[in-house]
Amino acid sequence: MALVAPSILSADFGNLARDVDEVIVKGAPWIHVDVMDGRFVPNLTIGPPVVKAVSKAVAGRAVVDVHLMIVEPTKYLDDFAAAGAQVLTVHVEAEPHLHRAMQAIRGLGMKSGVSLNPHTPPEMIEWVLEQTDLVLIMSVNPGFGGQRFIEQVLPKIERVRRWIDQRGLATLIEVDGGVGVDNAARVVAAGADVLVAGSAVFGAADRAAAIRAIGAPTR
Repeated sequence: MALVAPSILSADFGNLARDVDEVIVKGAPWIHVDVMDGRFVPNLTIGPPVVKAVSKAVAGRAVVDVHLMIVEPTKYLDDFAAAGAQVLTVHVEAEPHLHRAMQAIRGLGMKSGVSLNPHTPPEMIEWVLEQTDLVLIMSVNPGFGGQRFIEQVLPKIERVRRWIDQRGLATLIEVDGGVGVDNAARVVAAGADVLVAGSAVFGAADRAAAIRAIGAPTR
């Protein structure tokens, strides 16, 4: 079974607490929060106040999983920790001192995550895996929801899975972008543990059924 992390990027922001509560009640163990600054990616979304609101709505019932698609992410680690982030992920492309960033995130009591854009080789994170609790592999170009899954990331997932298993690590692999019922089995077979799903959950007529179907595949 994979963990399903509905992305609030596809939620109704006018009824955010309601939508977060609904997907938790219907089986989502994680809630994914995409933070974009309009610089690292061509979109501008939310910051610590919304993360704080999500954390309040979650009320300890699910993991608050925050994905920073921003430049200079380490400037804001304290703010997101205070807002209630439990997993905090930064992009290897935006952070030149990745080892230090992983240590700093863990030092604030959060799980450390590192993300790779679709074109970025996995070797960029090979030497920080022992300091990393989660590897987030982007399967679309970051910045917007509702994009088509990029098939070429599957071998990347497989490679990172081999490294983690060979070293006996507990690091999770999360995949974000275009994941839904039609491809979840292949993504999990490649090695994913956590599947981010935005429109595939929040846009579904039956959100509980969508969460069950996406999370059902096993390796």
